[in-house]
Amino acid sequence: MTNLHRHAPLRVALVGLGTVGGGVIRLLQTNGDLIARRAGCPIQIVAISARDRNKDRGVDLSPFEWVDDMTTLAARDDIDVIVELIGGADGPALTLARQCLSAGKPFVTANKAMLAHHGLDLATLAEKAGIALKFEAAVAGGIPVIKGMREGAAANEIARVYGILNGTCNYILTTMEKEGRGFDEVLKEAQELGYAEADPGFDIDGVDAAHKLSILASLAFGTEIDFPHVATTGIRHVIAADIAEAAALGFRIRLVGMADNGPDGLFQRVHPMLVPTDHPLAHVDGSLNAVVAEGNFVGRLFFQGRGAGDGPTASAVVADLIDVARDEYGDAFAMPVAALLPQPPADAGRRTGRAYMRFKVQDRPGVLAEIAAATRDAGVSIESMIQRGANQADGVLVAIVTHAGEERCVRDTLERLAGSDSLLQTPIVMHILD
Repeated sequence: MTNLHRHAPLRVALVGLGTVGGGVIRLLQTNGDLIARRAGCPIQIVAISARDRNKDRGVDLSPFEWVDDMTTLAARDDIDVIVELIGGADGPALTLARQCLSAGKPFVTANKAMLAHHGLDLATLAEKAGIALKFEAAVAGGIPVIKGMREGAAANEIARVYGILNGTCNYILTTMEKEGRGFDEVLKEAQELGYAEADPGFDIDGVDAAHKLSILASLAFGTEIDFPHVATTGIRHVIAADIAEAAALGFRIRLVGMADNGPDGLFQRVHPMLVPTDHPLAHVDGSLNAVVAEGNFVGRLFFQGRGAGDGPTASAVVADLIDVARDEYGDAFAMPVAALLPQPPADAGRRTGRAYMRFKVQDRPGVLAEIAAATRDAGVSIESMIQRGANQADGVLVAIVTHAGEERCVRDTLERLAGSDSLLQTPIVMHILD
């Protein structure tokens, strides 16, 4: 563990100078005196490293030493802690993390992909060295949900954790909802506004949210991270008609990451869901994130705030640096790695709940009867069925909401209809948050 005198500056190496890296510099410059009072010492960036030395990042980098080879930082005695903001599950970020922790230096990261894939190995290295591995910024940006789960709710058995974990998807869905526009049009606008990347796949296909969910599940349940078994579906298939039907039924569509742990194993899923309008998640708009945790003594905890951007994410990074300055470490995943339990993935088919099913079908007699027969034979009870439109060329939309039942029955319905020439598209299923 690095020995720090309370009033000596905490010397930071900052690796990665994108949006968040620039935000960290600005935050320390703006709130430096307040941060020093809270940390017990000044927090000073002494070295920086990034791929492009000449890029204009909108902040003055002249006070800091530029380091071309970031792999040299872990061995330097004049650096107390390294902040990694370059991203990526493997490659340079993982190499730097291992070097840093093996050298006995505290490590702060916003890299959810690396933690989802290698978090337990990195936590083990931190434990062996008796140093901090901090990652508040990796999940939900500026919302202090990691600290809340790891510390504030530590006395509780958490039954379930779920929430809106990706601001890009939430911006797209809520804009479609408010303006009645289609997915492709809103995605293009989100890219132009900087809410979505040029290649938005990680966001809109649910991978980013799945990384975050796997980390939250480990913290919530004391289980090993199991990212490969997060069942992940994105929002590409959501159309304006789905949002309109949901609204007519008293729901709003949100991409929800959900996890619970029970006798049947660990359940983890990222999936567009119909959220009742009286649920707090239904009112999380734009690029905001929100996380709900249900504890057996504390009840429902609701965390909401900005989940991305330079300010919120920098706030989380610097909060971790304040903890390092105070020597407030703790186990990365709320308990020693050896105490985290391996859990098999739960069978989603045995879960009970309601579902929304949407079909695009031929406009001809007998199609509704065919769908109704498939649901009947699969054991699905229909709560409501709506048919919209009548156009021979484009077909018609049929939307069904089921009564509560096992998910395997919904899956069986789709299997029974597979190959039917009545279907013009693959049916879509979205579960209902009850």
